[in-house]
Formats: sequence, C-alpha cells, structure tokens
Amino acid sequence: MRTTVVLFTRDLRLHDHPALHEAQRRGKVVPAFVLDDAILESSSGRPNRVGFLIDSLRDLDASLKSKEARLVIRRGDVVAETMGIAEDAGADALFMSADYSKYARTREQRLGSACEGRGIEFRTFDGVSVVAPGDVTPANGDHFKVFTPYFSKWKAAGRRSVHEAPRSLDSPSSIRVGRIPAPDTLVSGNPSPETPAGGENAGRERLDNWLRTRLAPYATSHDDLAADDTSRLSPYLHFGCISPRYVEQRARGRQGGEDFIRPICWRDFYNQILAVTPDYPREDDRSRGDKRARNRDIFVAWKEGRTGYPIVDAGMRQLQREGFMHNRARLITASFLTKVCYVDWTWGAGHFFDLLVDGDMANNSGNWQWVAGTGNDTRPYRVLNPIRQAERYDPSGDYVRRYVEELAGVEGKRVHQPWQLEGDERKRLDYPDRIVDHEEGMLAYRARHDRS
Repeated sequence: MRTTVVLFTRDLRLHDHPALHEAQRRGKVVPAFVLDDAILESSSGRPNRVGFLIDSLRDLDASLKSKEARLVIRRGDVVAETMGIAEDAGADALFMSADYSKYARTREQRLGSACEGRGIEFRTFDGVSVVAPGDVTPANGDHFKVFTPYFSKWKAAGRRSVHEAPRSLDSPSSIRVGRIPAPDTLVSGNPSPETPAGGENAGRERLDNWLRTRLAPYATSHDDLAADDTSRLSPYLHFGCISPRYVEQRARGRQGGEDFIRPICWRDFYNQILAVTPDYPREDDRSRGDKRARNRDIFVAWKEGRTGYPIVDAGMRQLQREGFMHNRARLITASFLTKVCYVDWTWGAGHFFDLLVDGDMANNSGNWQWVAGTGNDTRPYRVLNPIRQAERYDPSGDYVRRYVEELAGVEGKRVHQPWQLEGDERKRLDYPDRIVDHEEGMLAYRARHDRS
C-alpha cells in the first residue's frame, strides 16, 4: 500500500486539510511536524507564538490518537528530518500545504529537490488561504496593489470544497513518534501572562461561540475598543488550527458575515503581495522618500506603553499582557509611531512580531506598511489623531482604564488627556508626560509631504 508523509506547518488541524484529505485517499498516512531550528532561532521563535504552537501540537496529537494515528515529532533541519521520516516509513510521497513567505518558498524547493532525488512524489496544496495567490490577478499585472478591486474579484472567485476531518487514519505503527517538548526548552524568555490556549478544538469552539453570539452586530461593534467585539480568531488562523476557507463558509450569507469576511480577505490580499514581493516584510513597497528617525528613547517609551497618550499606552500594554491587540488599537499605535513620532515602521513591525501570538509575516508587515504610507493605502499621507480616535472608539474611556492602571480613577473621557487635569489631580497620577506633542507631530509630518 502507498504511504504518504503529511508534513504539517501552519495548518495544525484535521478538519478541512486538503493535503491530509488527499493523503488519506491514497493509502497510509504519516502525520509529521518538524520543530525547525531555522525558525526557532529566527524572529519567529518567540515565547508567545512558541507556547501557542506547542499547545496546538499537543491538541493535534490528541486528535490524531482518536483517529488511530500519532503525530511524529522531530527537531532539526526540516529537510533532513522529513526525509528521515519518509525513509523510516518507506513513504513514496510527501504532501504539505503551500505557504508564501521567502523562507517557506525556499523550504518547499529544498523538500521538492530532496524528494526528486529519492524518487518520492512531492505535492503542495492550498491550505492557508481562501483564494490562493495567483488565482485572482488584475488584467495588467501579477498581483493586486489596491484592496477594493481585489476584494471584488476575490468574492466572485471559485472556491475549493471544505473537507471533513478523517474518521480514521491508517498509519504505520513502527515509526518512532518522538515527544512534544515544553516551550521553555525551545526558546528563552517568558510568555505574556494572558495568552490564549492553542489548538484546533479551542479554535473551533471559539468560532462556534462567536458566530452564534457576536457575528450579527459585528459591522457596528468591531471598532468599539472597550466592547472587544472582535473574534480573536487570528492566532488560530495564523497557525491553521482552523482554516480560513472553513471560517468564510460558516460566515457567508449570515447577518454580519460580509463585514466579518472582509478581514479574512485582507489576509489573502497580503499573501498575494508577499508571494511576489518576498522582501515586503523588510523594505518599503512604495517608497515615499521618507528618512524616518531612529529615536531609541521614543521607541522604548512606545514599546513600554509610557508615551503619555493613554489610548496608545493601553494598546501597547494590552499587547504586553495578552500577546494580542485590538485591531483599531493596532492602527492607532502604529500611526502614532510612524506619523506622529516619525519612527521607522520596521522597528514597530518588529516589536509587534516579537509579541503577537497571531504574528503573521504577510499580515503584520502589510498592515504596518499600510499605516506608514509605504504600502497599499490609497491615502498614504493620512494621520490618525490619537485623541480623536480615542474619543470616537473609546468614548467612555473603559478600554484605557482596563489596561492603564494609573488612570483607573479618572472618570469618563477626561482619561484620554490627563495633561489637561487640574494640577493636584494630575500630580497624584503616577503617569508619564507626553513624549511628543501630537498636533506638532502631525503638522510636521504633513509639512514634510506637503499634504493636508
């Protein structure tokens, strides 16, 4: 009987897994995951994401046990270890999900070459997108550079079928399974104290609950910082604990579904940019001639949530505490750093990538370039006023008080401008002064570009 190794990467699930589905139809299946030293030793190897990854691997292994299989775990070079698994299993095929970063493309090329040299069939399947890069293109190019026309074509594009999880797997029992290690044996440093539990079962439960209770009002509530009505599915999508295709199918046609599907499309939009622009995470996609400052003191104050702007500091402290930040707060904090403080966007993107459980190379760099004006915003010189944003999206100040404990006793929207409090009340607060004047910063940015 034919035997296929299924190499899991960012697709840690059994439901709607095209590579696994095809391998099961083919014969025996060896589910495998390699703890890749090249990734662990890179910027991707951070405590918040590694902790979530280990949770997800344990959950995946438990699910495989219920299907009469086990997850084969190895650590080292992904190609050497995967070929070793294939040899031990007597496999004649290797299947995996396609991915689109520069490293992922190189990994696929190396695995393909190694398989070819051993007479092993090698195939990739789209499992991390709803619509794969290249499936939707403009008439005059290889990818879309503006979201709105991409969204229109994306909605009309064909869809692959959603697969159920296999009822059982025929898996060889003679292969050494290996052990899933503790996160602290893989990376140094402590995770944020309130990160979510990883895994397909946790992701599907969150999706079910959210669709049932919060999808309908999503269009009007998703920017409400205090309400926190976002789905918080992004870590589960990043690690593939749930498939974006499955999420889209569940939401489509329901009240609130169109608005919820839009950010799913943004993920695909940035993937199709990354697929053809491999240096997108590090270099301006559309240079505006900016020579942004590299002010270490301002950057450290921003990272630590000590800017003196409560809405900015609340977002940064949420990131520290949860490994997550509300999307509106991501926009506010990024605009503040790049447009008001005029600090290099790559510094901010790097800090986000260090802490975000959902840290995704395409999404993170794409969103930062959008805010910085070097990416795909059709209004690249817009500046988000932190005070107006705070008063609009946190009008009662509850989001700020939740994360900036020094201001917990300041009532109402006064919390957004503590520098305007009366002298004695301001003196009692153990809260820093503003590191910059936001009005002056915005005017200086606009003057540099002669834009209003």
